[in-house]
Order: sequence, then C-alpha cells, then structure tokens
Amino acid sequence: MSVHGKTIVSIIAAYKCVKCGYQAAIMAPTAILAGQHLESFSEILKDTGIKCELLVSGISKKKKEDILERLKNGEIDILIGTHALLEENVVFKKLGLVVTDEQHRFGVRQRSIIVEKGDNPDVLVMTATPIPRTLALILYGDLDISIIDELPPNRKKIDTFPVTKGMEDRVNNFIKKQIDEGRQAYIVCPLVEENEEIDAKSVMELAENYKTKVFSNYRVEYLHGKMKQKEKDDIMEKFKDGKIDILISTTVIEVGVNVPNSSIMVVENAERFGLAQLHQLRGRVGRGEYKSYCILKYQGNSDIIRQRMNVMKATNDGFVISEKDLELRGTGEFFGTKQHGIPEFKIANLFEDIKMLKVVQGVCIDILQKDPLLENKENQKLKEIVDNKFGNRIEI
Repeated sequence: MSVHGKTIVSIIAAYKCVKCGYQAAIMAPTAILAGQHLESFSEILKDTGIKCELLVSGISKKKKEDILERLKNGEIDILIGTHALLEENVVFKKLGLVVTDEQHRFGVRQRSIIVEKGDNPDVLVMTATPIPRTLALILYGDLDISIIDELPPNRKKIDTFPVTKGMEDRVNNFIKKQIDEGRQAYIVCPLVEENEEIDAKSVMELAENYKTKVFSNYRVEYLHGKMKQKEKDDIMEKFKDGKIDILISTTVIEVGVNVPNSSIMVVENAERFGLAQLHQLRGRVGRGEYKSYCILKYQGNSDIIRQRMNVMKATNDGFVISEKDLELRGTGEFFGTKQHGIPEFKIANLFEDIKMLKVVQGVCIDILQKDPLLENKENQKLKEIVDNKFGNRIEI
C-alpha cells in the first residue's frame, strides 16, 4: 500500500504520540474516508503493536460498547472515526493528539469538543483543499501552517477541457470510449437547494436520462447527500470494486475517495462551483496508471465565467487556483457554501487588505496574551464592543 501526503503525516504524528504514552484521535467527515484511514493506519503500523480502531455511527451497539470500554481503559491507541467521536460517552484514558481531516467540513465548535476530551492535546488540522495562503493566515491564525505542494510520485497530470452545450455528444462519445477501454467515470451535479428555482438538472433526473437513454448499455448509479449513509457506502464500495461504470453524484464524492481506475471527471454546470471545489473534484481522477481527463460543462457567456474556466484549463496548481478564486468570487462563497468560522467584513477585503488584517491579527494576539479578559483600563472600550457583539459569550 502506498500512502502519501497529509495521510502519512498524520500516521507519523500518531505513531510518535502513542510511543510517548498517549492516545490519538483521527476525525474524518465521512464513514468511507474514516474507513480508508483505518486501512492506511493499520497497514503502515501493523508491525508496531499499536492498536487502531474505527468508530462510526453504523456499527452495532455491542461493538460500540466494547470500543468505548477499551478506549477508556487505554487498550486502544488510535481511534479513527466520524462525528461519532464527538459524543459524550467517548472517553479517552490519555488523549495526546487530535487530528481533524478535511477541516473545513467541521465547525470550530466541533474541533473544540474533541480537543476538550484530552488535557491540552496537540492538534493537527488537515485539508486537501488548497486554501489561499492569505486566507489561511486569517482562518488558522492560531496554528502553525505547513503546506505540502508536491504531487505524490506517479500522480498523472489531468487534462482539463471546459465545454459548452454544443459539445455534449462529443463528450458522451468520449466517455463511452474510455469505459469501453475499461475505465470508470464520475459525473458531478451541483447541489440544488429545494427552494431555488434554478435550471440545473437534479442528480436523479440526470441519472434517469443517462440510464435509459445516453448510457443505457452501461452500469450507471447515482449518489446524493440525502441517501442513508449505508446506501452511500455500498455504492462507493461497488464503484471502487469496478461494478459501476458511471457514478452520478453531488459533491459528496469530493473528499478522499480513492478509485485508481476512474479516469474521467465530468462536472455539470461547472459555472456553479467554486474553482477550489472544481480542483478538489478533479483530484478524484488521475490517481492510477491511466491518463485522466476533467470535462467542465458550463452555461453562460460572461467574462467572469470564461475567466474561471480558463484558470482551470491553464493550471493544475491548487494554490494558484485558490488565489484566483478568492480574487474573483470573494471569501463568502469560497468553499461553495458559507462556512462557520470564515470572517465576513463590511469594508475590508480579505484578498486586497491582507497586510492590514495581518497587523490587526498580531495586535489581537498581543492583547489576548497581556489581558485575556480585557480587564485593563485601556481595553474597556474594546470590551464593551465585544460584549455588545457577542453578549459575554467569549471563550478564552
């Protein structure tokens, strides 16, 4: 098994933590991703005597009770799981390291809940989404930031083609040719909110059309966020095992799933996605030995849409893409949805005013070190403003 990037960093950190007499918690946003982490950790650490265990909501009551008992007794060294780790009855004997994977999927509150299960444990937050360095300084100003900006060995460069409606038949024929050669394809639809009357096709409509008409000779399945977790996991397992040719999905597949045989990523209505999100989706292919392609189907002819599609075609560098995304769209929409923890300013612009914001951040850190409760005379006005805005809810 080859393990690269942030995953191997977390394994090394957890190994060191356990060897120093502590336990480690690894939290991932989905059961599939947590399961993949368990496989990676177990394989790499198999000869070390370190005990890894998986805690997700789908396991039996008996198994869960057994895990919780062994965790409390210190018999489990590394516990890997989903939001299930946040539950009150999950008690560690001596938690020394907390790792959260795909950090932007967890709120600040969730991160603090798991950290409180230990006595001031070390914290490692990880994401494969290339967050602009400027934005990272503000978002994670309380953390030291390390960036892995090299591709794993043998990772293939992915050719990206933005296309309009008129190219649909050619795209479909290209997908068929790839599948006939033994490959698999993802087709991703934008998430459609029920109260929005927008013309993007829903996953199920598209799946019906593709199953009965366009790709009727192929094995087509669909996946969306409202399905039960077990259904989602079963379909992803079938796709990983090569039993599905085309998987139609919302962005639930953007994180972590590794299917080396998939060589095509088609994104419907690509203009509705952030560039960082498109880059993350594109990263689902090109993970095996086969030449891979990303096809961005877009509608609309505005300058900004064309600019954004051209950025995706021109570069595979996630940091260049994320900076451009921030510049073109602003922070509010950077992650596709407005995320808890990303500041919104009435006047300041995160992209243009980063130097000033960095100075302000330094001043804030200085004040908090010298007068954390804002009790000193010179900070009284500041305390009033903070109290008015947050109503004495400040956590130090």
